[in-house]
Amino acid sequence: MTKILEVSDLWVRYGLLDAVRGVSFSVEEGSVVSLLGANGAGKSTVLKCISGFHPPSSGRIAFLNRTVNGLAPQRIVAMGMAQVPEGRRVFPYMSVEENLLVGAHARGRDARISSDLEEILQWFPVLRERKRQRAGSLSGGEQQMLAIGRALMARPRLLLLDEPSLGLSPLMVQEIGRIIRRIHRQGVSILLVEQNAKMALTLSQRACVLENGTLVLHGDSRELARNDFVRKAYLGG
Repeated sequence: MTKILEVSDLWVRYGLLDAVRGVSFSVEEGSVVSLLGANGAGKSTVLKCISGFHPPSSGRIAFLNRTVNGLAPQRIVAMGMAQVPEGRRVFPYMSVEENLLVGAHARGRDARISSDLEEILQWFPVLRERKRQRAGSLSGGEQQMLAIGRALMARPRLLLLDEPSLGLSPLMVQEIGRIIRRIHRQGVSILLVEQNAKMALTLSQRACVLENGTLVLHGDSRELARNDFVRKAYLGG
């Protein structure tokens, strides 16, 4: 299969600290790949490098066979990649509808924006009900739906999800899982960073495990779910 994303020998240094050490992995087009690891393992740093928010110290990041190291985030979005950041980071004083339209900014005057907005509101009926409300007035789960909808307004070929279940109730975590499956069925490739290892391994076809900035395991998600190290460290078994 075609690799939509390829990360090769990625290093990230903060001063004298190596936060990410020689990480290499790829995402095949149409697949879901999860990045697992504890707090501070380097997962979010990897995502920030991929999406252009933090420059890698060395290594190569290729999206659609084009090196994106050093490109500004808005250029990477325009190429077909969008990120849902950890903590959702909606614009609290803007309406739900305005937040969604911000996601389409890189598309310029694309005539399909209005129809895409309508489709997102069909996907998330609660956002339609609240589209005139300020985003800051939504619940945590509703804000997560808004953040995902905002990213989808960019029409991404690759969606980066950073801790989408963080701080949500068990029922809302299940709903977010259903949403991720639906996005994948639409043909969008997904890189999922998630501390909820059970959720991540269920949703993804392949997974990578980071510890202290180093890739220690990678492979088929179902096989990793049976791995003794993964079960003891991340699945509570």
